[in-house]
Amino acid sequence: MEKKDLKRFIKKLSLSSNILGRDKYFNSAVLVPLIHINNEYHLLFQKRAAQISQGSEICFPGGKYDKNKDKNFKHTAIRESCEELGIDKKKIKVKGSFGTIVAAMGAAIEPFLAIFKIKDIAELTPNKDEVERIFTLPLSYFKKENVLKYKVKLNIHSSYIDDNGKEVVLLPVKELGLPERYEKPWGGKNYNVYLYNTPEGVIWGLTAEIIYEMMTILEKK
Repeated sequence: MEKKDLKRFIKKLSLSSNILGRDKYFNSAVLVPLIHINNEYHLLFQKRAAQISQGSEICFPGGKYDKNKDKNFKHTAIRESCEELGIDKKKIKVKGSFGTIVAAMGAAIEPFLAIFKIKDIAELTPNKDEVERIFTLPLSYFKKENVLKYKVKLNIHSSYIDDNGKEVVLLPVKELGLPERYEKPWGGKNYNVYLYNTPEGVIWGLTAEIIYEMMTILEKK
């Protein structure tokens, strides 16, 4: 992607977003970092440390919104990225928001496009407790024809059986006078899962979805 294409892309982004019932979700924010390397923009990724949640998976820098620390989601994305990558926040230029991605597992993610004002990732000092390694890939690698698409089926359960074989009722259907059909799993909707096979490993899930949506905006005529 050339600089003129980046400017056109940034014009399509928004610096704010909103969602109803926000408090019921796990709220987080990430940066989608671009670095200019050899006359081409690269996306920067991190591989999570093995011992943390979703360990050894590839993702963008960012994390959970903290109402005691963060005045907004943009601040969350910057704060978490600085903690994970050891980058000076003065070298981060946030250009806009993609909007909100609401995941089926009850999470709301705010991705922000950012330019990292560095020449090489060697300038970064990742936190080894959280990040196993960092790397970049050219943005051109993620053309929409390179994405793999799969589906998973999601069902809603009003109860489940715990490890001791005991039923745990989450929604008391009978007591509430709800239709009997809700005592059994319902929904069964297909949920899209995106995946990219890269030289650095598989990028999938929400990270791949963010890339896919980014490329959809970028490639739109």
